[in-house]
Amino acid sequence: MSGPSHRGAMDDPHGSHSLILARLGAGHGRRILDVGAGEGLLADRLTGRGWEVTVLERDPGLAARARGRCREVVVADLERGLPALAGPYHAAVYGGVLQHLSDPLWVLRGLNRAMTPDALVIASVPNVAHVWVRLSLLLGRFEYSDRGILDRSHLRFFTRKSFLDLLEDAGLVVSEFLATPIPLREGPASRWRRAAHAGHAAAARCWAGGLGYEFVALSTLAVTERAVLPAAWRD
Repeated sequence: MSGPSHRGAMDDPHGSHSLILARLGAGHGRRILDVGAGEGLLADRLTGRGWEVTVLERDPGLAARARGRCREVVVADLERGLPALAGPYHAAVYGGVLQHLSDPLWVLRGLNRAMTPDALVIASVPNVAHVWVRLSLLLGRFEYSDRGILDRSHLRFFTRKSFLDLLEDAGLVVSEFLATPIPLREGPASRWRRAAHAGHAAAARCWAGGLGYEFVALSTLAVTERAVLPAAWRD
Protein backbone atom coordinates (compact mmCIF):
# COMPACT_ATOMS: atom_id res chain seq x y z
CA MET A 1 0.00 0.00 0.00
CA SER A 2 2.95 2.32 0.44
CA GLY A 3 4.72 4.45 -2.12
CA PRO A 4 8.24 3.88 -3.47
CA SER A 5 10.16 1.88 -0.89
CA HIS A 6 13.25 0.60 -2.70
CA ARG A 7 16.59 1.51 -1.19
CA GLY A 8 17.44 3.86 -4.06
CA ALA A 9 14.47 6.05 -3.12
CA MET A 10 15.45 5.88 0.54
CA ASP A 11 18.94 7.20 -0.20
CA ASP A 12 17.91 10.01 -2.56
CA PRO A 13 18.90 13.18 -0.65
CA HIS A 14 16.14 15.17 -2.37
CA GLY A 15 13.45 12.49 -2.14
CA SER A 16 10.42 12.40 0.13
CA HIS A 17 11.87 9.80 2.51
CA SER A 18 14.98 11.89 3.15
CA LEU A 19 12.85 14.98 3.77
CA ILE A 20 10.62 13.04 6.16
CA LEU A 21 13.57 11.65 8.13
CA ALA A 22 15.22 15.06 8.35
CA ARG A 23 12.06 16.69 9.71
CA LEU A 24 11.37 13.98 12.27
CA GLY A 25 14.91 13.88 13.65
CA ALA A 26 15.76 11.71 16.65
CA GLY A 27 12.91 9.88 18.32
CA HIS A 28 14.20 9.67 21.91
CA GLY A 29 11.75 6.86 22.58
CA ARG A 30 8.71 8.65 21.21
CA ARG A 31 6.05 6.64 19.41
CA ILE A 32 5.29 6.96 15.69
CA LEU A 33 2.71 5.38 13.39
CA ASP A 34 4.00 4.48 9.91
CA VAL A 35 0.86 4.14 7.77
CA GLY A 36 1.17 1.99 4.65
CA ALA A 37 4.75 1.12 5.56
CA GLY A 38 5.32 -1.57 2.95
CA GLU A 39 8.26 -3.77 3.87
CA GLY A 40 9.37 -1.33 6.55
CA LEU A 41 12.42 0.37 5.03
CA LEU A 42 11.43 3.78 6.38
CA ALA A 43 10.42 2.18 9.68
CA ASP A 44 13.88 0.64 9.90
CA ARG A 45 15.51 4.06 9.54
CA LEU A 46 13.16 5.55 12.13
CA THR A 47 13.88 2.73 14.57
CA GLY A 48 17.59 3.40 14.13
CA ARG A 49 16.95 7.02 15.12
CA GLY A 50 15.29 6.10 18.38
CA TRP A 51 11.62 6.05 17.42
CA GLU A 52 9.22 3.37 18.71
CA VAL A 53 7.59 2.51 15.38
CA THR A 54 4.21 0.89 14.82
CA VAL A 55 3.84 -0.25 11.22
CA LEU A 56 0.37 -0.28 9.68
CA GLU A 57 0.30 -2.32 6.45
CA ARG A 58 -2.42 -4.03 4.39
CA ASP A 59 -0.31 -6.62 2.56
CA PRO A 60 0.53 -9.58 4.86
CA GLY A 61 3.65 -10.40 2.85
CA LEU A 62 5.05 -6.89 3.13
CA ALA A 63 4.04 -6.74 6.78
CA ALA A 64 5.99 -9.94 7.44
CA ARG A 65 9.13 -8.38 5.97
CA ALA A 66 8.63 -5.31 8.17
CA ARG A 67 8.77 -7.39 11.36
CA GLY A 68 12.11 -6.91 13.05
CA ARG A 69 12.40 -3.41 11.62
CA CYS A 70 9.97 -1.84 14.08
CA ARG A 71 8.38 -2.25 17.49
CA GLU A 72 5.00 -3.49 16.29
CA VAL A 73 3.28 -4.51 13.04
CA VAL A 74 -0.48 -4.14 12.58
CA VAL A 75 -1.94 -5.83 9.49
CA ALA A 76 -5.09 -3.96 8.46
CA ASP A 77 -6.95 -2.91 5.31
CA LEU A 78 -7.91 0.73 5.76
CA GLU A 79 -10.51 0.36 3.03
CA ARG A 80 -12.46 -1.90 5.36
CA GLY A 81 -12.06 -0.07 8.65
CA LEU A 82 -9.61 1.31 11.16
CA PRO A 83 -7.76 -1.11 13.43
CA ALA A 84 -7.55 -0.88 17.20
CA LEU A 85 -4.28 0.88 17.99
CA ALA A 86 -2.40 1.14 21.27
CA GLY A 87 -1.81 4.89 21.02
CA PRO A 88 -1.32 7.66 21.61
CA TYR A 89 1.41 8.38 19.06
CA HIS A 90 3.66 11.41 18.96
CA ALA A 91 3.87 11.38 15.16
CA ALA A 92 2.38 9.75 12.08
CA VAL A 93 3.80 9.26 8.60
CA TYR A 94 1.71 8.74 5.48
CA GLY A 95 4.49 8.14 2.96
CA GLY A 96 2.95 7.74 -0.48
CA VAL A 97 -0.21 6.06 0.82
CA LEU A 98 -3.10 8.55 0.65
CA GLN A 99 -3.39 8.19 -3.13
CA HIS A 100 -4.10 4.47 -2.65
CA LEU A 101 -7.19 5.11 -0.50
CA SER A 102 -10.72 5.67 -1.76
CA ASP A 103 -11.49 7.92 1.24
CA PRO A 104 -8.23 9.36 2.63
CA LEU A 105 -10.11 12.05 4.57
CA TRP A 106 -11.94 9.44 6.64
CA VAL A 107 -8.66 7.64 7.36
CA LEU A 108 -6.85 10.82 8.39
CA ARG A 109 -9.65 11.92 10.69
CA GLY A 110 -9.89 8.48 12.24
CA LEU A 111 -6.19 8.01 12.87
CA ASN A 112 -5.89 11.56 14.22
CA ARG A 113 -7.77 10.27 17.24
CA ALA A 114 -4.79 8.04 18.05
CA MET A 115 -2.41 11.02 18.17
CA THR A 116 -1.19 13.12 21.08
CA PRO A 117 -2.44 16.75 21.04
CA ASP A 118 0.96 18.02 19.85
CA ALA A 119 1.60 15.21 17.34
CA LEU A 120 3.45 15.83 14.09
CA VAL A 121 1.76 14.41 10.98
CA ILE A 122 3.79 14.10 7.77
CA ALA A 123 2.25 13.06 4.46
CA SER A 124 3.53 12.76 0.90
CA VAL A 125 1.60 12.33 -2.35
CA PRO A 126 2.46 12.46 -6.08
CA ASN A 127 1.62 15.64 -7.99
CA VAL A 128 -0.78 14.89 -10.84
CA ALA A 129 -0.28 18.46 -12.13
CA HIS A 130 3.40 17.80 -12.89
CA VAL A 131 4.39 19.35 -16.20
CA TRP A 132 4.93 15.89 -17.73
CA VAL A 133 1.30 14.96 -17.04
CA ARG A 134 0.12 18.35 -18.31
CA LEU A 135 1.99 17.87 -21.60
CA SER A 136 0.64 14.35 -21.92
CA LEU A 137 -2.91 15.66 -21.53
CA LEU A 138 -2.27 18.29 -24.22
CA LEU A 139 -1.37 15.39 -26.50
CA GLY A 140 -4.56 13.58 -25.54
CA ARG A 141 -2.79 10.96 -23.41
CA PHE A 142 -3.48 9.78 -19.86
CA GLU A 143 -1.76 6.41 -19.61
CA TYR A 144 -1.32 4.40 -16.42
CA SER A 145 1.97 2.68 -15.62
CA ASP A 146 3.47 0.28 -13.09
CA ARG A 147 4.90 3.09 -10.95
CA GLY A 148 5.13 6.85 -10.71
CA ILE A 149 2.49 9.58 -10.74
CA LEU A 150 0.04 7.59 -12.87
CA ASP A 151 0.57 4.29 -11.08
CA ARG A 152 -2.41 2.10 -11.96
CA SER A 153 -2.99 1.30 -8.28
CA HIS A 154 -3.74 4.96 -7.44
CA LEU A 155 -7.35 5.63 -6.51
CA ARG A 156 -6.97 9.36 -5.88
CA PHE A 157 -4.93 12.09 -7.61
CA PHE A 158 -3.75 15.30 -6.00
CA THR A 159 -2.67 18.78 -7.03
CA ARG A 160 -1.09 21.10 -4.50
CA LYS A 161 -4.45 22.72 -3.77
CA SER A 162 -6.42 19.50 -3.38
CA PHE A 163 -3.71 18.02 -1.14
CA LEU A 164 -3.72 21.06 1.14
CA ASP A 165 -7.52 21.10 1.16
CA LEU A 166 -7.53 17.44 2.24
CA LEU A 167 -5.20 18.12 5.15
CA GLU A 168 -7.20 21.16 6.23
CA ASP A 169 -10.47 19.22 6.11
CA ALA A 170 -8.81 16.53 8.24
CA GLY A 171 -8.16 19.11 10.96
CA LEU A 172 -4.43 19.50 10.31
CA VAL A 173 -2.45 22.75 10.36
CA VAL A 174 0.31 22.70 7.73
CA SER A 175 3.57 24.24 8.96
CA GLU A 176 5.86 23.34 6.05
CA PHE A 177 5.16 22.39 2.44
CA LEU A 178 7.87 20.84 0.26
CA ALA A 179 8.23 19.50 -3.27
CA THR A 180 10.62 16.85 -4.57
CA PRO A 181 12.08 16.39 -8.06
CA ILE A 182 11.64 13.35 -10.29
CA PRO A 183 13.63 10.65 -8.44
CA LEU A 184 16.96 9.38 -9.63
CA ARG A 185 16.86 6.06 -11.43
CA GLU A 186 18.26 3.13 -9.55
CA GLY A 187 21.97 2.44 -9.88
CA PRO A 188 25.14 4.43 -9.23
CA ALA A 189 24.80 8.15 -9.83
CA SER A 190 27.61 9.96 -11.59
CA ARG A 191 28.79 13.37 -10.49
CA TRP A 192 26.92 14.90 -13.44
CA ARG A 193 23.69 13.08 -12.56
CA ARG A 194 23.91 14.19 -8.94
CA ALA A 195 24.44 17.81 -10.01
CA ALA A 196 21.53 17.65 -12.47
CA HIS A 197 19.34 16.10 -9.81
CA ALA A 198 20.19 18.91 -7.37
CA GLY A 199 19.25 21.40 -10.07
CA HIS A 200 15.92 19.67 -10.61
CA ALA A 201 15.32 19.80 -6.85
CA ALA A 202 15.91 23.56 -6.83
CA ALA A 203 13.54 24.00 -9.78
CA ALA A 204 10.86 21.94 -8.01
CA ARG A 205 11.12 24.22 -5.00
CA CYS A 206 10.68 27.27 -7.22
CA TRP A 207 7.64 25.89 -9.07
CA ALA A 208 6.20 23.20 -6.84
CA GLY A 209 2.87 23.03 -8.65
CA GLY A 210 4.43 22.21 -12.01
CA LEU A 211 7.85 20.67 -11.37
CA GLY A 212 7.20 18.98 -8.04
CA TYR A 213 7.07 15.21 -8.46
CA GLU A 214 5.89 14.60 -4.90
CA PHE A 215 4.53 16.94 -2.27
CA VAL A 216 5.53 16.57 1.38
CA ALA A 217 3.51 18.39 4.04
CA LEU A 218 4.33 18.72 7.74
CA SER A 219 1.38 19.46 9.95
CA THR A 220 0.02 19.38 13.48
CA LEU A 221 -3.46 18.82 14.82
CA ALA A 222 -5.73 21.88 14.81
CA VAL A 223 -6.91 22.68 18.33
CA THR A 224 -10.11 24.67 17.87
CA GLU A 225 -10.58 25.41 14.19
CA ARG A 226 -9.34 24.61 10.72
CA ALA A 227 -5.99 25.94 9.57
CA VAL A 228 -5.86 29.13 7.54
CA LEU A 229 -3.24 28.29 4.92
CA PRO A 230 -1.15 30.86 3.03
CA ALA A 231 -2.85 31.73 -0.25
CA ALA A 232 0.42 31.26 -2.17
CA TRP A 233 0.35 27.54 -1.37
CA ARG A 234 -2.98 27.13 -3.13
CA ASP A 235 -2.12 28.76 -6.46
